[in-house]
Amino acid sequence: MKASQTAYEPVGLTAGAVGGMAAGTVFKQAWKMLGRDEDALDATDEERDRGGVLLAATPQGVVFAAVTAAVDRVGATVACRLTGTWPG
Repeated sequence: MKASQTAYEPVGLTAGAVGGMAAGTVFKQAWKMLGRDEDALDATDEERDRGGVLLAATPQGVVFAAVTAAVDRVGATVACRLTGTWPG
């Protein structure tokens, strides 16, 4: 493993955590804008049917993947500018 990858590891973990929190916030706001329930459907809510839960989980997964990828990409770009080496 290159030194730049080792040095980037804590930055990548932090970026992932921040991205996950940001993705949750983005999805909750989008869910409310769609005029849905107060919160997205919970997979363990026995009052909800399987189809509704899966339908809600799909856009949630897309938002999570997009936001965390964007945050991770920004972190890698900043690390590259600071060190001169791409961390990946």
